[in-house]
Amino acid sequence: MHEGNQTSISEFLLLGLSSQPGKQELLFALFLAMYLVTVVGNTLIVLAISLDPYLHTPMYLFLANLSLADISSISTSVPKMLMNIQTKSPSISYESCITQMYFSIVFVVTDNFLLGVMACDRFVAICHPLNYTTIMGPRLCLWLAAIPWALSNAVALTHTLLLLRSVFCDGHALLHFFCDLAPLLRLSCSDTTVNELVLFVVGSSVITLPFALILVSYACITRAVLRLSRPEGRWKAFSTCGSHLTVVFLFYGTIVGVYFFPSPSDPDNRDKIGALLFTVVTPMMNPFIYSLRNKDMNGALRRLLVGKRALPVMP
Repeated sequence: MHEGNQTSISEFLLLGLSSQPGKQELLFALFLAMYLVTVVGNTLIVLAISLDPYLHTPMYLFLANLSLADISSISTSVPKMLMNIQTKSPSISYESCITQMYFSIVFVVTDNFLLGVMACDRFVAICHPLNYTTIMGPRLCLWLAAIPWALSNAVALTHTLLLLRSVFCDGHALLHFFCDLAPLLRLSCSDTTVNELVLFVVGSSVITLPFALILVSYACITRAVLRLSRPEGRWKAFSTCGSHLTVVFLFYGTIVGVYFFPSPSDPDNRDKIGALLFTVVTPMMNPFIYSLRNKDMNGALRRLLVGKRALPVMP
């Protein structure tokens, strides 16, 4: 067993996506553009939902929370990476690294749970339309919006407390663009068996339970829609789920590809690609998916951009 404690080093080195100096300016411009697009796009969605009375419904409440999680997720990793490229200094303090890891887990797990909650909302809307407003009352909606944030913080706190027990010796270079949990565990020179076991059990549960909920919800939705006699009704029902399904395929497809297939010879490269996809690319794509495929959101965004307020919804 190694002697020492977690304070044996004071900083880590984030080696980023590429070590080639000639690519740094290109990476800076690319990730700055992606960051600005993500923040602006998701902020517009939050503002449109907040200011437009037509969007004060459970579905858009959950979408606003998803956009907030996406803004926070990309803001946890990309600004530090951009600063490191600009200053040509890859260092990050031990405390900042642990904090970055904690919040990166919080926001990705929140995204995951919110997608499950949104699937349940679509199930109630399509399978029980007459009772939708009764079932999805304000109190239940607030609970469904708050629970993903509470659970994600519990998951992140569990991993963080376990990591704080780990020892980091001489090696402190992370082959990553932010402090992710798996690369940190590989860098530790102490026994990480418990950490890896908890990562597997909790990670599998966090991913598979919401995904199972999504599958069951859409199985019920498909059965209900196929019972409709008019093709127009079927198309309208399926179209209300199109944006959510697209985001589900993008999010879970990435996670399954990264964590549920056999590890390649270079796990660090696998982690970087996976983290890049579901902490940067997916948050950037969500505003486009929901705005392009949703007429109500399109209208709300147009009214927001031209400064025209929507009329209050009459009871």
